[in-house]
Amino acid sequence: MEPERLQRALARAGLGSRRSCEELIRDGRVTVNGRVAVLGDRVDPERDRVLVDGHVVNVNPGLRYLVLHKPPGVTTTTRDRHASRDLTPFLPRNLRVFPVGRLDRDTEGLLLLTNDGELAQRLTHPRFGVEKEYLAEVEGTPTARQLARLRRGVELEDGVARALKVRAVARSGGRGAVRLVIGEGRKREVRRMLAAVGLPVRRLVRVRQGPLRLGRLQPGEIRELSAEEVRALYRAAGL
Repeated sequence: MEPERLQRALARAGLGSRRSCEELIRDGRVTVNGRVAVLGDRVDPERDRVLVDGHVVNVNPGLRYLVLHKPPGVTTTTRDRHASRDLTPFLPRNLRVFPVGRLDRDTEGLLLLTNDGELAQRLTHPRFGVEKEYLAEVEGTPTARQLARLRRGVELEDGVARALKVRAVARSGGRGAVRLVIGEGRKREVRRMLAAVGLPVRRLVRVRQGPLRLGRLQPGEIRELSAEEVRALYRAAGL
């Protein structure tokens, strides 16, 4: 990719108009590869590391960020000859992105896809504790005691799992719904946690990952993230 003027790269990344990006450079708030930038600098978007106020700015137009509402029954992979349904039909053609973390086949909801490996690694590593929020329809009526157990932690076969936040949002006819936030992402973790306290899951939807929310996206729908949403993910990942 050909080098381009720094203010143009910043404007394309969503930092404002070219004129306002020029002001950022004049004020000494922009660095390129550790050096304070000046007007007239050019950057290679694929190679150079650009920071504004100490925060990484994605200026590489080849990096893509999408969010999919994964329907139930779809395997979280783009290539699996053993899967009856995978992600391929939902993705734009000739776009190579990969899922950030996994949703099991029967779980639906928010699935982030990108080719930004550094961001993906941070969002999925337990050390960074990026929150994931789920809405679970369960068998049984959630009680205060069951919710307290989830907050304290329940023993699973691969260690203790705790809910960072949990609350009942519905109770009716021997069934209920629970909103639950975790900071990890072990295999079928939410289902196993709820089963351990006597609330087997009937339906599970991921509604949030870090600052990114599912919103009104319908099952099977996919969209590109805005520049602000990408910056929010970078902040959540400590980048």
